[in-house]
Amino acid sequence: MDGKRSNPAKHRVGESSAADRKTMDRRRFLAGAGLAGAAVAGAIPVRAQTLAKPDPAITEVPDWSRYLGDGVAARPYGSPSSFEKHVVRRDVEWLTASRESSVNFTPLHELDGIITPSGLCFERHHGGIAEIDPAQHRLMINGLVEKPMVFTLEDLKRFPNRMNRVYFLECAANSGMEWRGAQLNGCQYTHGMVHNVMYTGISLKSVLDQAGIRPNAKWLLVEGADSAGMTRSIPIEKALKDCMVVWGMNGEALRPEQGYPLRIVVPGWEGNMWVKWLRRIEVGDQPWQHREETSKYTDLLENGTSRRFTFVMDAKSVVTNPSPQAPLKHKGPNVMTGLAWSGRGTVTRVDVSIDGGKNWHTARLDGPVLPMSLTRFYFDIDWNGQEMLVQSRAFDSTGYVQPTKEELRKIRGVNSIYHNNGIQTWFVHKNGETENVEVS
Repeated sequence: MDGKRSNPAKHRVGESSAADRKTMDRRRFLAGAGLAGAAVAGAIPVRAQTLAKPDPAITEVPDWSRYLGDGVAARPYGSPSSFEKHVVRRDVEWLTASRESSVNFTPLHELDGIITPSGLCFERHHGGIAEIDPAQHRLMINGLVEKPMVFTLEDLKRFPNRMNRVYFLECAANSGMEWRGAQLNGCQYTHGMVHNVMYTGISLKSVLDQAGIRPNAKWLLVEGADSAGMTRSIPIEKALKDCMVVWGMNGEALRPEQGYPLRIVVPGWEGNMWVKWLRRIEVGDQPWQHREETSKYTDLLENGTSRRFTFVMDAKSVVTNPSPQAPLKHKGPNVMTGLAWSGRGTVTRVDVSIDGGKNWHTARLDGPVLPMSLTRFYFDIDWNGQEMLVQSRAFDSTGYVQPTKEELRKIRGVNSIYHNNGIQTWFVHKNGETENVEVS
């Protein structure tokens, strides 16, 4: 898949095709008719197939059982099986102006659990990937501090109280193309600007304490060493609460595309603030009002005004299977699964619906359920081939409930491309094929 519908020219933001309108009419009928044929249950047994004749996969000896495989030196770093070569990040060319200032998407539909493999974490760059020699890299602290300081990477690694934390990182523009209607046909494209890894580093507070922040300090400016010179303002309260300076992810060094050798981690807040290739932190008494917090990464409302400093990523979820890139292939027992997350705290519950939100069922959360981390949910269904309108909604520890897209649009209009956490709907056809739609 390349991320585009059948006629990409007709699926730009704000446009819809005749096929889309036909889908809209069909799904309105389904929402009224109900979906009694797709039974839901707890534990559904999978019955083994009775073979009418011998299966060659059993009776014949395959080559991999007859010949020696590669030795340990053949793959010095390690790589997935060749049969998994389709599990890759993908981009959508028309979304951005150039390859250097572009984005690709995590294949959420191919993953399970909560940790995103390092090689599959989505990328967003504003000036391409900076290739930095760690021995020549420095982190400077200046501004409203008692002692301006410069640290090498080795200096930072000698700090006490090293930390390992699992957090999600979500781009504020994740699901941004869906504000005006269903656009991109696959959860990799609608929700794939998110990943979840374990970060290794130290608290930002410990670095600032070394420099000694002055009493009138209110904000930080964090700056990257890439050619884009990325900068963002961060309130001092957040910086001292839980932000990190990190050099590792998933047990190894940061990948170059994820900010090697240093980046800042801002748990639960929009990914643009997690400045990569971190080189400087300036302490000040007010926000800097730079490009990425004025003309960009502000939420344009219906009346022409904008919301600024909308840092937190609100509770959100998506069913990853079934979805357009992961259609249902078998009738009978099937496992519906997906991901939920919240920048305000911990996901406490996820509900799923198979009839477009008319009825909801509580899904099962499994694996570590951590604050500001992706949370995995499962729901077992016994599918008999009936059409379904699949949705999920997340609840978090603050009492927040994920809204519908209609609820969001009533308040914020359709002009923004940021902070769209509305409920996603997949239409599952009788043959199992699945497409991106909306319900009303």
